[in-house]
Amino acid sequence: MELSLLRSLMDKPFYDDHRGARCPDRLFSKDVRKIKKIVDRAMDTYTRTVTPDEVEALFMSNNRTLTTAQKQAYSSLFLQIKKEKPMGSDIAQEVLSKLFQQVVGEDIANLGFDYVNGDKTNLEALRNILEQYGDDFTPNLNIEWDDITIETLMAKAELEAKWAFNIAPVTRKVEGVSDGQLIEVGARPNTGKTSFHASLIASPGGFASQGAKCIVLCNEEPTHRVGARYLTAACGMSAREVRDNMQKAKMMYQPVMNNIQIKEASGRDMAWVESVAKTYKPDILVLDMGDKFATTSGFARQDEALKANAIYARQIAKTHECAVFYMSQLSAEAEGRTQLNQSMMEGSRTGKAAEADLMILIGKSPAVEGQDEDSPLRHINIVKNKLTGWHGMVNCELDYLTARYEG
Repeated sequence: MELSLLRSLMDKPFYDDHRGARCPDRLFSKDVRKIKKIVDRAMDTYTRTVTPDEVEALFMSNNRTLTTAQKQAYSSLFLQIKKEKPMGSDIAQEVLSKLFQQVVGEDIANLGFDYVNGDKTNLEALRNILEQYGDDFTPNLNIEWDDITIETLMAKAELEAKWAFNIAPVTRKVEGVSDGQLIEVGARPNTGKTSFHASLIASPGGFASQGAKCIVLCNEEPTHRVGARYLTAACGMSAREVRDNMQKAKMMYQPVMNNIQIKEASGRDMAWVESVAKTYKPDILVLDMGDKFATTSGFARQDEALKANAIYARQIAKTHECAVFYMSQLSAEAEGRTQLNQSMMEGSRTGKAAEADLMILIGKSPAVEGQDEDSPLRHINIVKNKLTGWHGMVNCELDYLTARYEG
């Protein structure tokens, strides 16, 4: 590390920002320290960046009394320096800052022992250290400010909806999702959570037909049940109709199926999920159910474990550049309710919600006595939205037979 740091110090602008007390010689080993003194001299004499070859020439010309063995040793050391790549200025700056703080800390710690042992009785020595290093203890920064030109901002805004929603009432309020985003979807059991992501991905205009590579990891229902919803959503047929029209269904399903992979994932944890994302590089990653990937050991409370799980899911979205759909149950408080809120998330009223870029909660009307079937009406509550800022509720219908959500 010290050789890479020495290479960075040969850069004139970087050296000027870290000269003197900011980069004391004692940070380096004995032989490297001697070379660093030559770098110091070169920077005082010349007003430009110097190369390792130039530093070597200066070193040898200023140390003519070296023995043959010493010359060979330093030549070998310079050869290593030339092979080293200089650190990036931001990394070098942080490393140098930490080393500098360590040196000052050691000085203060040693002084503390002197006070404890009674070798020093006044604070003058401590005051001198603080005065000597005060301004230098806080490092200078060389920040590359983010680009906020109109062209960049508009291009970024377009990327916020890289993959468009195909449910018209939702699309009018939230165009779609993109890489690095965590979308939490919550509903009560038997409301249509699995059908929701099947419709978003497999039905006409869905993510799969837009070219997104979609991976679905399910630990709630077996693969064949989840897959059947994807099949009917893609074809717009009931399971019975698919059986009666296999060739037609296959023609409609095949193009979509090529962009969808489903895996039963019971007993797996979020570390395994990350391995899947790293290996297969999806554009859309569905966790159904997200909470069941949580590791509970090491946490005093369930809500802490679920918050950590959501943080991990968000990290996967950002690190592996995909949109993660995290499917969740809602608490009994949401049963039969049409208007829903974040506090109804089961097991974690606020922790999981804090990590979401977009939170969609699906409600349905309470069952009506005397009716054999539930109403197909679904109430899509956008309760958190960092993407477009819109919050509220839109209505659509779920076709149970095809697993399609339609406006």
